[in-house]
Amino acid sequence: MSEASHSNLRGAASCDHDGAAAALAIVRWLSLAAAPTFAIMALLTAVVGGGPLDGLCSAASASPVGGMVPMYLLMSAFHSAPWLKLISRR
Repeated sequence: MSEASHSNLRGAASCDHDGAAAALAIVRWLSLAAAPTFAIMALLTAVVGGGPLDGLCSAASASPVGGMVPMYLLMSAFHSAPWLKLISRR
């Protein structure tokens, strides 16, 4: 392999490493954004209401925990693992 093509390979590897690091940073941020987003959605749904389709969703559910607020709270709890990891590191 010539020296020019060898230096291009090193540059490509550096670019790939930088891209992977940026992708990991975005993934970490998105994983931390999920739980608070669902908690805010639960709060807004409880305060403002679900709108005209809320009755349709709750009528189809025979469960005592039916509705959008419990669903958002459960989703927030299921997505809290990244926050728990962050807190346990400190």
